[in-house]
Formats: sequence, structure tokens, C-alpha cells
Amino acid sequence: MIIYPMVISSAAVVITLIYASYLDIRDRRVPFIYWLPMLVIGVCCTGVMLWQSTGNAGLIIGYVSLVTSFLYADYLDNRGRTDSPSLTLYYRKDSVFYYLIFVLALPAVSWFLLTPAVKLQLVTTYALFAGTFLYVTWLECTGKFDPPDNMKRTLSGSRTIEAIGRWYFIPVILIYVISSIFLISNGVWDINGGILILLPAVFCGIFYTFGRMHLFGGADAWALIFISLCVPVFPIPPLLGVPPIGFLAFSALVNALLLNLAAPLGIFIINILHRNRAPLMFMFFGFPVKGDAIEKTWGFVMEEFEEKDGRVMRKFIGFWDAIRRMYSGTGRVYTKDLREQPKKYTRELAIYKKAGTVWISYAVPFIIPITAGFVTAVLFGDFLLAGMTMILRG
Repeated sequence: MIIYPMVISSAAVVITLIYASYLDIRDRRVPFIYWLPMLVIGVCCTGVMLWQSTGNAGLIIGYVSLVTSFLYADYLDNRGRTDSPSLTLYYRKDSVFYYLIFVLALPAVSWFLLTPAVKLQLVTTYALFAGTFLYVTWLECTGKFDPPDNMKRTLSGSRTIEAIGRWYFIPVILIYVISSIFLISNGVWDINGGILILLPAVFCGIFYTFGRMHLFGGADAWALIFISLCVPVFPIPPLLGVPPIGFLAFSALVNALLLNLAAPLGIFIINILHRNRAPLMFMFFGFPVKGDAIEKTWGFVMEEFEEKDGRVMRKFIGFWDAIRRMYSGTGRVYTKDLREQPKKYTRELAIYKKAGTVWISYAVPFIIPITAGFVTAVLFGDFLLAGMTMILRG
């Protein structure tokens, strides 16, 4: 009986991932609202699965609390700053305290009301959890996270607020990890059920942080997060066997990364065949396009240009410099922006045209290999583990 809720949830995930891949290819954007039907189905199915396997209401509420915390973090990150009319109700500015009460109530019910005995460690942990969300919510409601429009805020103060807004969710995740370990070690939660809160908390926390650091696309990060929350275990035994951990999202990510390795190799071969020349690393991750038609392509510009005495000087953006720009969210030129905001990039468009060709990174959305990785993980299992097993046996 346990298998059926996960089969239903997996079907909802596959359908959503396919449609999200289509949107990401077409618009390079997946509105958050399209994830919600899958999330509702997945949370309900996972709740049923946890009840069938453990019968522990406190554990189920703890799982729902984890999901709610992620949604509330997204709410704080986007409240009043969305251009999607469909999310107007979700991001209503006067709803923040209603959401906050719900977010704070769920772990209290899970850790105290449905726990045989209240422990001092849980009280301290909950106080840190509630204090973090209360403080960040206060900062959001008072406009501290909004870009400064006057000189009253000091530079150091602005950086501190920015750091809090970017990193506050890490302590929240650590709190879930610590509380889960405590409840499992004290026998309050069954270890097989408790691990389905512990592992998603770590996995989702990592990719939520990557998304905030601009190291992952928003749609890619949410796809991995929701796979973890909606289908935490394998719905059916895969052909290559269930991995020791049995955490489906990790196997889906591993398969996605392995499948995605084909893209750089293909790009390198194409560059060789077309006799495109660049430093070796860039031959795997980019290709040249015509400067006067760059806005018709998809990708990030991989070069810097400067015009001196009528000559165009150019150099490739180094690896660490690119990482720094991704983290800060500034200094990167996206061809989509060139197309949608040509007046803002008049200088860049003119110099790209004069340069003749411009190297850009390939722009296959990672959500496509994530979709393929999820499907192959469900059907076949973990490719990396299977490969290592074959090598060791051989």
C-alpha cells in the first residue's frame, strides 16, 4: 500500500517537470505558481506514506512544517516584488503575520504537543527557530531588505542586512536537522520516517542557498527542492536496485549531472569542427555568435569588451570572476536582457556589433537534465552507484 502514494506523486512531478522544461526553454522562466499543484499532491501523498509507514502524527506535522518553512522563505524573498498577477494573493503585503503564525505553530505542535515529554533542548531549538523567523519578518515588514533610496543607512549596515537576508535560512535548516536528530535518537520518531525529514532538510537547504547565491537557476533549485519534498523515496524498485540511502532526489541529481556532461562534450566537438578558437575551458562551455544578432540567442556573454582608439579590445571573463558575478547578481550580460531592454544596453549592443563575434555560454536549461535524471532514477536507479559497483565487481 505504501508504494501507491509515491507513484501518484511521481506522476505529478514528471508532468510538472515536463511542462516546466517547456516554459524554461520558451521563456527562460518558470512562474512559481506552476509548482503549487504538484506540491499539494506531493505533500498529501508523502503524508499518507508517512502515516502508513510510521503512524506518527508528530512526524507528519514535522514534515509539513519543513515544507511550510520553505514556502514562507520564498514568500519573504518575493513579497511585494513579483510581476506575476497570478501571485498577487499569495504575496499580499498584509498577509505576512498570518503566514508567520502558521509557520511557527506547526513545529510547536510537532515537537511539543505531539511529543511524549518536552525536553529543554527542544525548547531552546524552537526559541532559535521562532526568533530567526520573527527577526527576519520584522526586517522585511519594515522595508530593511528594500534597496536603500537615501543616505540614512550606512554601508556596513546595508551589507549586514543583505547578509542576513541571504543567509538566515541556513540556521533554520540547521535547526530542523538538530531537532530531527534529537527526536530520532530519543525514539520519538521512527528512524526510517525521521530520516525523510532530515535528508530533505539538508538537500533542500543546500539548493535553496545555491539559488540565493545565483549558482543555480530559480527553476532548477525549486525543481530539486520539490522532488525531494514530494518523492523522498523510490516509488518502485528501480532496475539497478535501490541505493543504500534510498533518497530519490539525490539519485535524480546524480543522474542529471551525468547526463548533462554530454552537453559540454558536444559543444567542444562542434567548436573543433567549426574551428572556433578560445582557451580550452571556454571551448567546452560556450561558442561564438554574430555580434549584430546576439540578442536573438540565449546565454550569458563570456567576454569583456573595451573600445580604445577605434579598436575593440576583448578578453574572456575568468572562472573566479564569473563565480563572483554570479554570486553578486551583477556584471553579467544576459542575452535575454539585450532583447527585452535594448535601450539599457545600447553601448553593449554597439560594441558587440563592432566586435563581429561574441562568445556566449550555452543555454540549455538545467531543468531538462533534472527531468531526465528524475525519470531515469525512478526507472533504473543511481547511474553512478551502478557504475562504481560494476567497476568494483569487474
